[in-house]
Amino acid sequence: SELADHYGTAVVPARVRRPQDKSHAEGSVSYASTWILAALRNETFFSLADAKEAVAEKLEELNGYAFKKREGNRRDAYIHEEKEFMQPLPANPFEPSLWSDQTVLLDYTVTDGLNKYSVPYDLIGESVSVRVTRNTVEVFFHGNRVAVHPREAGRKRDPVVITSHMPENHRQYLTYTKDDFQSWASTVGPNTEKVVRFFLESGKAPEQGFKSCVSLKKYADRYKSERIEEACRQILLFSGDPSIRGIQALLKSPVKKDGKTDPSSIQRTNHRRSRGFTRGAEQFREGGDEK
Repeated sequence: SELADHYGTAVVPARVRRPQDKSHAEGSVSYASTWILAALRNETFFSLADAKEAVAEKLEELNGYAFKKREGNRRDAYIHEEKEFMQPLPANPFEPSLWSDQTVLLDYTVTDGLNKYSVPYDLIGESVSVRVTRNTVEVFFHGNRVAVHPREAGRKRDPVVITSHMPENHRQYLTYTKDDFQSWASTVGPNTEKVVRFFLESGKAPEQGFKSCVSLKKYADRYKSERIEEACRQILLFSGDPSIRGIQALLKSPVKKDGKTDPSSIQRTNHRRSRGFTRGAEQFREGGDEK
């Protein structure tokens, strides 16, 4: 169907095991094979170009050979009967394609079997049709094309994502940099700077700490800078491994008259973290991890 649409024609299939439905085509193929290939079967060619030249000469002879049951020949029939109905070839050659039905994943992507490609995020969980050619990946939803990507030849570590397909908060994530977080932390206080520096330097790459830095910045929308700074100061006193969860506990704890928070909240948090995933009767008697 795609091939017919590409060349602006229609396909009428023959019935199964009914060769008489296409006798004219089969007869012409047999006749041309006999006229050209059989005539050249004893010739020797030393290059493909020589063989093609010999076939072209025989084809011209075949087209000029007179019909037996009507006037004229194949060349005359083409010029006077068929040529005016011919259409120009499309600008691009036809590309075979593979279609598949897929459900859009939670990371708003589909796959060509090798790499992932993005679609608009509001299609998460929807069933879409994916058309894959040698150079292109297209995604259709209810017959409308919603995404198109140049197809990657090699395996890539990350999905191929178009920024406009991403939700707003994910777009913002792409704009974050290490310097931006450090610059913001310097406006809050030295302890906040230390915590942010820990988040950015504790992993193999600064990007691994971006999520914690973003969460800390969001707290600044709800709490005053002094409160953020005090929470960071206290968590550094009680833990050499500050976490955003511990800072959250401090921010939510009651504020004393001296403006400081209750340090027992961070101690409880660290106690739970140190227990890991230990389970058992003794652990529950000691007030172990919550499920």
